[in-house]
Amino acid sequence: MDMAFRNKTLKKVFNSEKELKKEFGAEKARLIMRRMAVLRASSVLAEVPYTKPERRHELSGKRSGQFAVDLKHPYRLIFKPDHEPLPRKDDGGIDLTQITAIKILGVEDYH
Repeated sequence: MDMAFRNKTLKKVFNSEKELKKEFGAEKARLIMRRMAVLRASSVLAEVPYTKPERRHELSGKRSGQFAVDLKHPYRLIFKPDHEPLPRKDDGGIDLTQITAIKILGVEDYH
């Protein structure tokens, strides 16, 4: 899957193991690298597992249209589809089989 980043700083951090460790610590950096590998290896968002350990899930409320994968509780890697317009199913939901690009928004505890 193609990836973009919310900003240049985030791109720099996520493209360097050293910067990830500096920013998030060794354990979280290792988990972020694993999740990024799964995201990059998937041709569409539907291929990213919705079961553990990744547990891809769509967010709701003020984060509607965004997705997350689990890191270490309570932290999540947050991203959104990078498509305009957003591919939709007949029922109005996001068509994950058509999402081929995402934008990484960051790592957060949004709970």
